[in-house]
Amino acid sequence: MKTIHSIFSQKQVFAFAFLFCFLVIFAACSNQKTTSTSNIMADSAVLVSADKDKEVIDVPMTNIPTPISPEEIIEVENEIELSENIEIKIEDVEIEIDNIVTDVTAIEREKEEEEVEQVFGIYEMPIKKIKKEPIKQNTENYQKLVENKFIQPKNEALSTFSIDVDNASYTTARRFIQSGQLPNPNSVRIEEFINYFDYDYPQPKNDVPFSINTEISVAPWNTKHKLVHIGIQGKELDYKNLSASNLVFLIDASGSMEDPNKLPLLRSSLKMLLNEMNEKDHISIVAYAGAAGLVLPSTSVKEKAKILNALENVSAGGSTAGGAGITLAYKIAKENFIKNGNNRVILCTDGDFNVGVNSADDLVKLIETKRNDDIFLTVCGFGMGNYQDHQMEELSNAGNGNYFYIDNIQEAKKVFIKEMRATLFTIAKDVKIQIEFNPTKVAAYRLIGYENRMLKKEDFNDDKKDAGELGAGHTVTALYEIVPVGVESNFLTSVDDLRYQGSSKTSTNYTVVASSDELLNLKLRYKKPNETKSKLIVSPLKDENIALSKTSDNFRFSAAVASFGMILRDSEYKSNSDYQTVIGLGKNAKGKDTEGYRTEFLKLVESCMLMSK
Repeated sequence: MKTIHSIFSQKQVFAFAFLFCFLVIFAACSNQKTTSTSNIMADSAVLVSADKDKEVIDVPMTNIPTPISPEEIIEVENEIELSENIEIKIEDVEIEIDNIVTDVTAIEREKEEEEVEQVFGIYEMPIKKIKKEPIKQNTENYQKLVENKFIQPKNEALSTFSIDVDNASYTTARRFIQSGQLPNPNSVRIEEFINYFDYDYPQPKNDVPFSINTEISVAPWNTKHKLVHIGIQGKELDYKNLSASNLVFLIDASGSMEDPNKLPLLRSSLKMLLNEMNEKDHISIVAYAGAAGLVLPSTSVKEKAKILNALENVSAGGSTAGGAGITLAYKIAKENFIKNGNNRVILCTDGDFNVGVNSADDLVKLIETKRNDDIFLTVCGFGMGNYQDHQMEELSNAGNGNYFYIDNIQEAKKVFIKEMRATLFTIAKDVKIQIEFNPTKVAAYRLIGYENRMLKKEDFNDDKKDAGELGAGHTVTALYEIVPVGVESNFLTSVDDLRYQGSSKTSTNYTVVASSDELLNLKLRYKKPNETKSKLIVSPLKDENIALSKTSDNFRFSAAVASFGMILRDSEYKSNSDYQTVIGLGKNAKGKDTEGYRTEFLKLVESCMLMSK
């Protein structure tokens, strides 16, 4: 509501006509003469100004006589001398005058108002208050990430990390950008940005469940540096030959899930998944709020109506007993365990656990005790405002699982239909990568992303150490930025010579292999889903000088995504990265883009570029 205030003197007769908003809103007042038997009144609205932190009130109209004609308005306007003290400010269709300055005393004004009432017959109008909804406090939780730094192979030649198939960070950032704001820098996990997209890697040709693909060229954001691209392609599984599934939907039905982009979207998502499942599959539903309960015991997908009815009966309310829900869900999954099948708990929540076992460490420990039963975990995040990203990522990592953020029905379709096999069917678990860099070729290296998936070098050969899982048909991509030997770089650091071990600068005690043209040696360990002993794959990469324009779409598009992530994080390693370069690089590497995901990425970059100006 906005305010128009007029000041009347004792000798003046006043009327005013105002308000044009979208369509013409017409107001006028007329002068009632004592000798006339007719009353002329304009349907005027009293608008009450409100500061931004005060209640806004609406004044409905009552007792409105017949509007005057345009000819009468002109006559009245000719008789009226408008006060020069009226100030009107129009901004974007709305009119706002926050502070009205007047030199009329309270006594004079009260007297004038009484006279106006007598002359014009102002009716008292009831006031209807409009309740102003409070703005929900943003309590979203993201872990603070410290970016991987450049490391000199003379000091540490090995880089070890777990694969990460999660992509929730990208969809979370997309939600921010599409709402007109840049994402929280700590919400940007670059490896999840990169791994949101499929890459056209070749299928494996032997018994190994995946292929390994490497490529090298210049780093687009720093042409003095090189970029190593590592791509893993999971083996596709024939839909008809998929093993039976024992799925337990663990649904958060707490009060925080009542928003349309939470529980209602969750129902729609699970209905889509239900349509993709085989008749041999079974589904259970566990819901948790103040307490956990079994909504639907293990039921064949053949009984679709029964399952859908159970879904509709889940409603939001109460606090969140996440720990109890997780315990019950794993219990149900174990009771209905399918040998050599796909046994999985699907946790659907906003992560706002606040009753029972609720500390991050306690929940992670609870999940870790369950993963040894060969029951995998998929975490699907919903909603905004109190979204607990960090907690859900930790749970999925601890539970031999994957983590997705579903912000709309299109993303639900991607996760549960387009990539259903990759989401739900694991073909390799505890997948670890270890890179050994050749110090005669590499002055320094940096893994882009994967900050919370780093492992100790000793963990690579430790089969008890948990790592990431690879789904059927899934792709995983990792990028290393390399400072070649002989290139000056601000990222290279030095230490004083050692007294007892000699100088790292002058040491040349390298093997014969180090003097070859190999840039690095890639080693990968994995286990089959039902096995406990890992298998080893070794694949060296030769140093090459290939122009960026000669690289694959996979290489250039992943580089564009990495560069975008560094810009959003305001990374100290972004060098010459800028939005325009990202757009140019990405446009020329869209490839087939059947589903339009890469095109959407470019639109997000353009939006960020506009917001940053």
